[in-house]
Amino acid sequence: MTSALKRAKPYIEQRDGGYWIEGIRISLDSVVYAFLNGESPESITQNFPLLSLEQVYGAITFYLDNQILNFNQPIQHCSKVRKIQRYWRSHLILLWH
Repeated sequence: MTSALKRAKPYIEQRDGGYWIEGIRISLDSVVYAFLNGESPESITQNFPLLSLEQVYGAITFYLDNQILNFNQPIQHCSKVRKIQRYWRSHLILLWH
């Protein structure tokens, strides 16, 4: 009994100077940011209802296979955002007490 192997689907396309989930207007870096911030693929699909779990795994796989892409700038941006979030959370806690 021989079963035919499925061909890999192209989950990512390059257009408008960036990488996007194929066929929809969600950027690869949106999925990568969430993944690098510790979100599970299931959580990412909840935050991006247009994405299937298969598309999220495909995007993460594409990112992991192609880490030569320059994601340093977004990662730095995320760390700045986290610093700002920590700052405001600490000050908002003071307002509630």
